[in-house]
Amino acid sequence: MKRTFAIGDIHGDAEALYRLLATFPELDETDTIVFVGDYLDRGPKSKEVIAFLRDLPTKTKARVVPLRGNHEDAWLRVIDKGWPEFILPSGNGCLATLRSFEGKEPPEEGVGMEVDEVQALLTGSFFPEDVVAWMRELPYFYEDERAIYVHAGLPRQGTEFPHPSEAKNQTALLWCRDEAFFRLYRGKLVVFGHTSTELLPPELSSYTPEDPTDIWAGPCTIGLDTGAGKGGWLTGLELPSLRVYESR
Repeated sequence: MKRTFAIGDIHGDAEALYRLLATFPELDETDTIVFVGDYLDRGPKSKEVIAFLRDLPTKTKARVVPLRGNHEDAWLRVIDKGWPEFILPSGNGCLATLRSFEGKEPPEEGVGMEVDEVQALLTGSFFPEDVVAWMRELPYFYEDERAIYVHAGLPRQGTEFPHPSEAKNQTALLWCRDEAFFRLYRGKLVVFGHTSTELLPPELSSYTPEDPTDIWAGPCTIGLDTGAGKGGWLTGLELPSLRVYESR
């Protein structure tokens, strides 16, 4: 049976990624692994996560599909034209990415950037060219017979949620956070990350509703961002069985 394994936001938490993949069954040529984006920032090992994902197709028989997240999209904007409003807030975790790529210790909580780090952060100049090229090639969504996989969700157009191929603004697939989507979307199953599950409507989840930090399973949507890289853990979902895997 063909299986799809969807994995939530990693955010530089390489150890969680390794632990999660170690819980998977043996994969073969009929299987697909879909990563829903946000591989860098916040956690201490963004460089290692990206290197691992780029090398993974040589290590597994399964097909590997890494999608673009809003953090990859944001860094591309920084590189192309600058975006200090994204770089400077410490909560976005950009300094941790710089330190990772420069082989330095991650920043301590509450400690800001050094003076000589400002320019590199504001321009993204520390990224190797091959990593930037890889980020540019990341697709905005993936679809198979079981589900649509996307980083943030499907943006609403009027009263509808069009197929991602018909979205007027493709980047909205990476950034939208519309409660109407979580509550009102009815259609083919959508698997997404981006919004921490604890922020999703708990009364709509059919999976451990007593624990809002766990995977969120709505009527036609499943949220996988369980906080890796920011104090939580990494979650994977196998389709069609709906088996859940965790790094914790």
